Amino acid sequence: MYHKRLIDKYLDDWKAAANRKPLLLRGARQVGKSSAVQQLASQFEHFVEVNFEENPNLKTLFATDLDPVRIADHLSVFFGKPIVPGKTLLFFDEVQACPSAISSLRFFYEKTPELHVVAAGSLLEFALLSLPSYGVGRVRSLFMYPFSFDEFLEAIGEQRLLEAKRNAGIENPLPEILHQKLLDCLKTFLLTGGMPEAVAKYATNRQLLDTQLVLDDLYVAFQADFTKYKNTVPPTRLVEVLGSVVQQAGGKFMYSKASATSNHSQIKEALELLTMAGLVLPVTHTAANGIPPGAETDPKKRKMLLIDTGLFQRILGLKLSDFLFDPAAPLVNKGVIAEQFWGLEYLKYGSPWSPPSLYYWHRESPNANAEVDYVVQVGADLLPVEVKSSGKGTMQSLRQFLKEKDKPFGYRFSLENFSAYSDIKSFPLYAVSNLVLPTLKAVDK
Repeated sequence: MYHKRLIDKYLDDWKAAANRKPLLLRGARQVGKSSAVQQLASQFEHFVEVNFEENPNLKTLFATDLDPVRIADHLSVFFGKPIVPGKTLLFFDEVQACPSAISSLRFFYEKTPELHVVAAGSLLEFALLSLPSYGVGRVRSLFMYPFSFDEFLEAIGEQRLLEAKRNAGIENPLPEILHQKLLDCLKTFLLTGGMPEAVAKYATNRQLLDTQLVLDDLYVAFQADFTKYKNTVPPTRLVEVLGSVVQQAGGKFMYSKASATSNHSQIKEALELLTMAGLVLPVTHTAANGIPPGAETDPKKRKMLLIDTGLFQRILGLKLSDFLFDPAAPLVNKGVIAEQFWGLEYLKYGSPWSPPSLYYWHRESPNANAEVDYVVQVGADLLPVEVKSSGKGTMQSLRQFLKEKDKPFGYRFSLENFSAYSDIKSFPLYAVSNLVLPTLKAVDK
């Protein structure tokens, strides 16, 4: 069963666009790229799916020349299906196994622009790195992430609860009973995560133990992929550095803590490969003196997020029994998963055509250290975001930022219902989309 995704709307828009370019669907392994394209295919009379891992011999069609008319004709014969512009969706899956097919996309745009062509694959970024050019200006990229919390609610049949959340705000907070229900759903989502296979398993049987087994299998599959990253980097080093990303979550990533056997440059290379694979997402320090936030950054100061909270808590070794049955236990482990969750949600609700970067602010001072979890651009302003795993907190760093940068207000995300203080807009942790989506719509207009 296919569960609706945010990306579906963008794929529909691409299908209907007059000046359409071939589409390159990008994202980490197992985030649902192929399923989204297969769902899009239901709107076409014909669907030709070319999987270069299942049919490696098809790579020979791209070995002589990249004439799209010839390639389409031969694929039509091989699959016994017509490839007709406007009626057929041509899908190159696992396209990283055939770099020439990636290069061919530009020629499909130039010579057969009416034909709908999509390409996707795992570890695609590594294949793109090896190509001097894959058609800049002639191919459009669309970035995809695991399920967001809103998508998860819809997948488990909580459409009305989702609608109530979307309509709520500081002026009209949710009734307490709905607020508590959303917090319960959030706790489940943090354990399940947004990987499509885990979400589908939970949506089917509501058994968290089963979803944990799915996550374990996914983590094993990710580790198996490490051999494909780069021949000179041992998979054991990648496992070690990925584990350190989890252990150091919530603070500046320290290379000295990442490995006892690898040097700085080796750890840096491993971290870059994990980032290219989409498993690790950086949060970079910014001075936050003006827009864009990336204008004054320090790449030596970075936090690292894992792509999914479900995988995060499995690698971290969190006990489900403590998490679910101890009334005194906090919602998340020392706020670390809450901070991870917020950053991932912010990326998921942003524009998939040009994914936003993540930034934080930290001032080191002997007498007045201050750190803000995230800094986001809202219109022509940079505003601070503080994430809490409870309903309490002094918000001292947040107010220090507001004073130092002369900002009108900041955002706080916690277990508290929608509310407002003199200079703080307080959102529930589950309501990241209530901040991001209206801002995105305003930008689109």
